[in-house]
Amino acid sequence: MAFPVLSTYRLQLRGPSSGFGFTFADAEDQLDYFDELGVTHLYLSPIMTAVHGSSHGYDVTDPTTVSAELGGPDGLTRLAAAARARGMGLVVDIVPNHVGIDKPGQNPWWWDVLQHGRNSAYATFFDIDWDLDAQGRIVLPLLGSDDDIGDLKVDGDLLQLGDLALPIAPGTGPRTDTDSGAQVHDRQHYRLVGWRRGVCGYRRFFSITSLAGLRQEDRAVFDASHAEVARWFTEGLVDGVRIDHPDGLSDPYRYLHWLRELLGPNAWIVIEKILAVDEALEPSLPVAGTTGYDVLREVGGVFIDPTGEPALTALVGSAGVDYHAMPKMLAELKLRVATDTLASELHRLRRCIAAASDTDHPLLPDAVAALLSHIAAYRCDYPGQSTILSAAFAETYVTTPQLEPALQVIATALARDGEPAARLQQLCGAVTAKAAEDCLFYRDARLVSLNEVGGAPQRFGVGAAEFHHSAATRARLWPQTMTTLSTHDTKRSEDVRARIGVLSQVPSLWSEFLTRAEALAPSPDVATAQFLLQNIFGVWPVSGEVSGQLRERLHGYAEKSIREAAWHTSWNGPNVAFEDKVHRWLDTVLDGPLANALTELVVQLHSHAESDALGQKLLALTVPGIPDVYQGCELWDDSLVDPDNRRPVDYAARRAALKAMQHPKIRVVTTALRLRRRRPDSFLRGRYLPVLATGSARDHIVAFRRGADILVAVTRWTVRLTETGWGDTLLPIPEGLWTDALTGARASGPTPANQLFADLPVVVLERTHG
Repeated sequence: MAFPVLSTYRLQLRGPSSGFGFTFADAEDQLDYFDELGVTHLYLSPIMTAVHGSSHGYDVTDPTTVSAELGGPDGLTRLAAAARARGMGLVVDIVPNHVGIDKPGQNPWWWDVLQHGRNSAYATFFDIDWDLDAQGRIVLPLLGSDDDIGDLKVDGDLLQLGDLALPIAPGTGPRTDTDSGAQVHDRQHYRLVGWRRGVCGYRRFFSITSLAGLRQEDRAVFDASHAEVARWFTEGLVDGVRIDHPDGLSDPYRYLHWLRELLGPNAWIVIEKILAVDEALEPSLPVAGTTGYDVLREVGGVFIDPTGEPALTALVGSAGVDYHAMPKMLAELKLRVATDTLASELHRLRRCIAAASDTDHPLLPDAVAALLSHIAAYRCDYPGQSTILSAAFAETYVTTPQLEPALQVIATALARDGEPAARLQQLCGAVTAKAAEDCLFYRDARLVSLNEVGGAPQRFGVGAAEFHHSAATRARLWPQTMTTLSTHDTKRSEDVRARIGVLSQVPSLWSEFLTRAEALAPSPDVATAQFLLQNIFGVWPVSGEVSGQLRERLHGYAEKSIREAAWHTSWNGPNVAFEDKVHRWLDTVLDGPLANALTELVVQLHSHAESDALGQKLLALTVPGIPDVYQGCELWDDSLVDPDNRRPVDYAARRAALKAMQHPKIRVVTTALRLRRRRPDSFLRGRYLPVLATGSARDHIVAFRRGADILVAVTRWTVRLTETGWGDTLLPIPEGLWTDALTGARASGPTPANQLFADLPVVVLERTHG
């Protein structure tokens, strides 16, 4: 019997070989805690067999088997049964777009293709560019340089170079004692090349060579890679699935319809669909909704104080960055990503377009890249998006009319609605992600809490009207979509973002701190320092004590950030001199007088950061949708981007906190989750109705009702509120008796805000009479 999904708790599973383990058995050991917390479903990271030692599971090597490292199928069955016994269920993250090939010998499908080429039974499973090589071999960019071919060695039926081991096709091994590894290589179904050449013989996940794309548009591939998933539902082990990166597929629309048919009408299916800020989820998709990045932007954004925008924009300008030129910078980054980072994919698309239109044009690559730079969405071929691509053609024509002949060739190919159309959309998503999330969001230093997956940092926060309207629309159209604040992919944890967001309320204070910082610890680059210091502020301990672990984490984050920004250094071409300067500067910040100033600022704003963190958490748990609690985030969490946010969770501390019920965040989390269990109809089917406060401080309250018996209210912009007080502000609570589930306080009718928020900056009222 399936249990309705009322809430989820995300677990990052990993085998012991990854450094530390968290397996099915470990999850089973914590079931009583999750149950007491109020969770209805455990939401598991990918559980299929992955590359040995994987720390995340998205590099699946065998999509037909449950990972033995995690506990295998028996471990999954035991966990599901133990959860069922408590009235709980499981949701599993699945990865249809790609598989891991970093260790070829661990992936039986990929190994077979390398060994037998087009004759392999799995040759059609992968999106391989067989035409890239004149001899029809798979081009593998695995070498430091082409010259490394000479270092290949034959070891039995393997070709080896260091840790790299590849199969030798039957009958193609050494023919004489003098045959070299290079000569044997020339007879294989693959051709090794240097990675710097920018060519790759298969579709990748974005630009990650170790992840090879699957052709889920082929029903045989779909059936083979989903047989195990289907078994989970047939045997009643799992109630729902999260679909990783569906936009990478050739035809996500058809894929999701196949999946719904396979799993049945009751399976809860949510998709990692990153929506642009003005993009609606395709209403005809047979899913419950997205994984919640759209809600994350709205919930976090409503706490950003709009009055801070001019000063913070000017502050970025003082570092030599014209913030108003950010849209132009994003367009330029998209052009660069398409023509450089993803040059191999662009080259393949060009050949595809030329073949479909019977016409080539020297400006085709430029035209494709320019066209993609005018598309804000990850892809735009869902039925309800028919005008987006036409608008992109129009904008490209207006800005670069010289590309019109090449644009006509593209339009001709797309009219056939086949391979060119699919590959254009797949490239569109990769270009958007690499340009925005993985680059621009590491350059934009105006308010970095806004630089999140699915975010729109150029919009300085979210107004209450937008927030309410979006929530009411979601209650009507997507009542079971996921809502979230932290994930394994977020750039910063929810609490770090909440603290950084407070800077929108005190821009002058932040400006003064930056001036002091530059005097006490001169930076190698002011714009870089502005970005990094916001993140350092976000994780800085209130005690001011810099542990060795924190130092290591911040150095790792700084290096990742400046390489992603690709202003002064990059992953492919590290500028060691600049990176060394940043690391020395960071040590000066951590060890010098600026550390004391940082601690003073954190202490000064700490209560306001906690207030916003509690407010956004309660909203995420009570607005329309199914809330997810990311592992460990029921207490304060100071994580930055992965792998920082995948560290072990101290469940002993959380058990103790849940028992004591003194920590404000775990009080909010467990109270809301238990209330959802007690009043499922209010949260799954109840209407969303804004409740508007009155009085001089009315804008400091965001409140709404869920159904007839739940009222939620949170406080925001508390820096100014501390100065002015609540004054005559009232919240019009409906008649009847209402009890705050957090404190037990009672209210009825118009209630003064200072009474309502006397104990906590948030309330969740339950109608208990009338």
